[in-house]
Amino acid sequence: MQLAGLITPEVELFLGFVAFLLSTYIGYSVYTQNRKSWTNKLFALIAFFIDLYIVVNYLSLHPFTQTPDSQLFWIRVVMFTTSFFGPLLFLLVHTIPGEYITLRKKYLIPILSLMILSAFCSLTPAVFKGIEYPNGEPVPVPGPGMLVFLLAFPGLCLASVAYLVYRFRKSQSIVRKQLKLFLAGILVTFSVMPLATVILVVFFKTSAGVFIGPLISVVLMSFIAYAIVRYGIFNTKVFATKVLVIVIVIIIISRIFFAPSLTYLLVDVAVLASIIVFGYLLVKSVKAEVFQREKLGELAHSLEKANLRLTQLDQQKTEFLSIASHQLRTPLSILKGYIELIQDSAYGKPSKKLQSVLLDMDESNERLVKLVDEFLDITRIEQGRTKFVFKNYKINELISGVVKELHQRAEDRGISIAWKKNSEIADVCMDEEKVRHVIFNYIDNAIKYSNKGSIKVSVEREDGGITVRVKDNGFGFNSVDQANFFQKFYRGENVKGTNVNGTGLGIYVCRKFIEAHNGHVWAHSEGLDKGSEFGFWIPDQPDKKN
Repeated sequence: MQLAGLITPEVELFLGFVAFLLSTYIGYSVYTQNRKSWTNKLFALIAFFIDLYIVVNYLSLHPFTQTPDSQLFWIRVVMFTTSFFGPLLFLLVHTIPGEYITLRKKYLIPILSLMILSAFCSLTPAVFKGIEYPNGEPVPVPGPGMLVFLLAFPGLCLASVAYLVYRFRKSQSIVRKQLKLFLAGILVTFSVMPLATVILVVFFKTSAGVFIGPLISVVLMSFIAYAIVRYGIFNTKVFATKVLVIVIVIIIISRIFFAPSLTYLLVDVAVLASIIVFGYLLVKSVKAEVFQREKLGELAHSLEKANLRLTQLDQQKTEFLSIASHQLRTPLSILKGYIELIQDSAYGKPSKKLQSVLLDMDESNERLVKLVDEFLDITRIEQGRTKFVFKNYKINELISGVVKELHQRAEDRGISIAWKKNSEIADVCMDEEKVRHVIFNYIDNAIKYSNKGSIKVSVEREDGGITVRVKDNGFGFNSVDQANFFQKFYRGENVKGTNVNGTGLGIYVCRKFIEAHNGHVWAHSEGLDKGSEFGFWIPDQPDKKN
């Protein structure tokens, strides 16, 4: 009964007590994490019957039950308890990994009927009709109802394993990992229990290993609990911490019961009190840490979803701009052509008043064409359709051409442009059109955002490349503008309340063009009305991936 005396009644009682507490805690913890889930409900029911199994199994082996009649009664109660394991397990595997039982309703009645029939037969002589003593050790004698019990317990356990194997082979990702753990727990747990409670008794005529069943079942039921909660909502770190604290408390309590003296008793009580206090604080701190991690995880997930959505919206916006810009470009080009024909007297000589109107129309049309071109530039850049042609060009000549083109516009506003060629700089490898666009935009903005003074344009060789700076005495800007100027559609605070129009796209395009040269851009100002500096740097030999 006790493996040749190696397991004393006291040790057996202690082990049973530990198993009972762990089973109760595991079942309750899993259930309270999601009371609506049938996975959690059925697991809690199995834990409850394991608790009952631990109690009645101990009573069936206790000396005061060793009379034939009482011993047979308790053995039948043990069989009654285990009758529920197979059916409940079979239902449980049909819930993983969700909250509902996936088994068809037409199969529920036979399963439940088999469970009830097995439980009923277990309490009658149908399963065990008596007790024999072949070796001086009581061995139950199986009856005709044993077949029903074998179908309900080992049979449905095997069916559960087969179903899990089937699900495992067809599942993927997290569900596959969950089923793998669940399968491992069932294979070990519900193979040892039938071995200890049925096979040894029926076929080997010994009950020496019966007490192992509850102990192994509780320890290995942790596999199943872990499978349920590991990839669900229950945090295993908190769970493991609680289990560790409970095990330590149980061990200290057992020492109190077997304390050899009052001194040992007092020391153990003091240690127990300390462990309870510090264990509580430990669990509390772990919960707080887990809560913070879960919150951070939720925020990260929300941000990831929001970022994905913003990316999708940005892509949709880019596609819309591309379509709209191409549709707008055609009528604007046609309008420009007709204005030029009228100005050239193709439809009769226009009056001076009409010439003035045509000039205003042409300027407005040019502004619209420029805006559409900026939209097209952005869509090409963001869709990766912008082509770059890198060749050696004279940067001095390029800047001189832009200054000459914008000279009259600056004079009309009473602004001078100071520019002197740098003879130390010859050719620079670059996309001439793109770099010219940037320089033109910088000088044009300096004219636009200045009411007086001068604009200084310079080019220098620095850090293995060339630097172009455009300084003015205009509006200037603050630190907020400085941090955001090169963002798409950003309009500076420095121009609010003025009559200066703009879209906030020009210098964004400039930034993209310079970054394609493996360079960088910047904007500096000492404050409002203190002027500003816009510049860029590109290497002598930019990477020609584009």
